[in-house]
Amino acid sequence: MKSDARLVRGAAQKELVKAFESLCGRHGRWEVWADWIVMCACSISNAVDRAHRNEREKTYKTLSEKYTEAERQTMAEMLGMVVAALDENQDQDLLGEIFMTLGLGNEHNGQFFTPYNVCSAMSALNSENIAAQVERQGWVSVSDPACGAGALLVAFANECTRQKVNYQTSVLFVAQDIDFTVGLMCYIQLSLLGCAGYVVIGDTLAHPATAYDRRGADPAG
Repeated sequence: MKSDARLVRGAAQKELVKAFESLCGRHGRWEVWADWIVMCACSISNAVDRAHRNEREKTYKTLSEKYTEAERQTMAEMLGMVVAALDENQDQDLLGEIFMTLGLGNEHNGQFFTPYNVCSAMSALNSENIAAQVERQGWVSVSDPACGAGALLVAFANECTRQKVNYQTSVLFVAQDIDFTVGLMCYIQLSLLGCAGYVVIGDTLAHPATAYDRRGADPAG
């Protein structure tokens, strides 16, 4: 079977896909991807948030025990690849593009992620003079109620940069998605880019994310 690395774009994506495929001998592709995403999210969260550290550590340990030492090392290297790729070029939906190219999206759940170039265009068209809003309000918030891997929010962050606005200090990012795995993909990408905010896992139509304040800085629940 040919490698799916031939289908992705750029050296970073190809390297990441090849490493991922090397893990899919004893385990299914979806299982490996989902486990890796959870482990990455736990590692990032435990570095900055101690509130539920022990619970996350148990989850990480349970998942990691399914894999050999060599496989766990590969998973750690994959996270390093993501960090390096976003450090080199943050203007991309790295995890989302790979996820869709690998065919991991669930058509029955409507998982057809918006291409990143479209997200960039949408952000540019709907984000006029962000600096003036920050100057007037002190900060701005942005929300995506069907965030997927976070492409639209990542695009907004990059639009802020183009408009000379420091999104790391002046923007609150709020995301929600019904799918646990892709919601964590969004969390990983926003975290690695230094986007302040939170990701809610849940059905936006039935249980939309709410907050105690008007602009969403203090999430309810």
